[in-house]
Amino acid sequence: MSGVTVKEGFSGQDLLNTANDTSEKSSAGEWVTNGDPVQPVQGHVTRLYRRRWFMVLLFSSYSLCNAFQWLQYGIISNIFIKYYGVSSLAIDWLSMSYMLIYIPLIFPVAWLLDSRGLRIISLIGSGLNCLGAWIKTGSARPDLFGVTLFGQLVCATGQVFILGMPSHIASVWFSSTEVSTACSIGVFGSQLGVAVGFLLPPVLVPNIEDMDQLSHHISIMFYGTAAVASLLFVLVIFVFQDGPPLPPTLAQAKHLSNTDYSYKLSILRLLKNQNFILLVVSYGLNTGAYYSLSTLLNRMVTHHFPGEEVNAGRIGLTITVAGMCGALITGFWLDRTKTYKQTTLGVYIFSLVGMVVFTFTLDLGYLWLVFITAGCLGFFMTGYLPLGFEFAAELTHPESEGTSSGLLNVSAQVFGLIFTTAQGLILEKFGVQSGNIFLCCFLLAGAIITAFIKSDLRRQRANQEAENTVSTLYFD
Repeated sequence: MSGVTVKEGFSGQDLLNTANDTSEKSSAGEWVTNGDPVQPVQGHVTRLYRRRWFMVLLFSSYSLCNAFQWLQYGIISNIFIKYYGVSSLAIDWLSMSYMLIYIPLIFPVAWLLDSRGLRIISLIGSGLNCLGAWIKTGSARPDLFGVTLFGQLVCATGQVFILGMPSHIASVWFSSTEVSTACSIGVFGSQLGVAVGFLLPPVLVPNIEDMDQLSHHISIMFYGTAAVASLLFVLVIFVFQDGPPLPPTLAQAKHLSNTDYSYKLSILRLLKNQNFILLVVSYGLNTGAYYSLSTLLNRMVTHHFPGEEVNAGRIGLTITVAGMCGALITGFWLDRTKTYKQTTLGVYIFSLVGMVVFTFTLDLGYLWLVFITAGCLGFFMTGYLPLGFEFAAELTHPESEGTSSGLLNVSAQVFGLIFTTAQGLILEKFGVQSGNIFLCCFLLAGAIITAFIKSDLRRQRANQEAENTVSTLYFD
């Protein structure tokens, strides 16, 4: 152990005495901080910081606000079609713009994340979210559809800086026994934003004929969103950090010590990773189906239950809240079992079953039954989202989590655009059931593809190898 130095100018005793972080001594005689060993590896030691929970919760909060703005038009599309005097496709594009803008921008944003770190990405993402929200406050007039579209495009650009961050935050701040839970919490914010996006707009903007009153209600929704976005942007400016002074895991410490990283070569290695490419396709199919279902839910429900805009929002809320529970449960499960392949495949199959059941119960005329089947569908389909991020991080280590999750999200946006456009046309020409059967077919294909992914858990293996190496050095 002689000659080993501690990064960031800390001595071993300094680490133990630093305020706001708890320490204890293990039975083996080595000092541990918040349960993780303070171990030297290539000039680093591992350490956990309590502030990690605040970082992921702050990220989840501004992710929530951005996701809310994605759905605030679509869930009351019939009202905005009448208000702005535009087609249903024009309103659908207010949601689909989130998918379209993501595709060309993700690669420069992923490069920026790798080269400049979490803080700059958080500032840009939350800042654009705030700016877009304020632009939309000036569009509460029937002749200002162009202004609301511009504001939505700004928010959609901000989403590019948000969507791929959960797995990166988890790896930078959290221990190997917490990464899946932390990633689930990060995704939880976006899911909660979708839930609020389903719930609040039908309540805040009633379906009334008086255009002046309707403008007033829309204005309240826009100004309230802008106020929340502004508060979160200020918190990011003063609170959000790039990362902890010391890495949380030995694998992360080894990754930080790698000075030969090349973003271009990383992309090429990912594209040659067969298991990862299979996951990219299967993730895109599942998440694209979820995006399409969320965007067109109002049209599906009001087709079978006219005048039930509020309940359409509540059904969407049920899907998302059930999905949040599913995401947290699968996150805890993965941290304890590390059964990434088995869990991902199981959740995918149940997503398919849930979509089939939802499809064939929607037109039975029982609204309470739609709530139940939608909840079951949401538990698995929405709960799948963090699973994909974490499985990708395992399959692609030591590549950047921002890059791997970015490629997953590109696939999701591409399939989301295709599915939403195609399903929207099918709804108009052939009906709701045909549109949902269309999604079921692709979910079946995704489940089959998932079955062919080999469980090559590189991050787990790297952690184990690093721990074995350090233990040998320590006891020698």
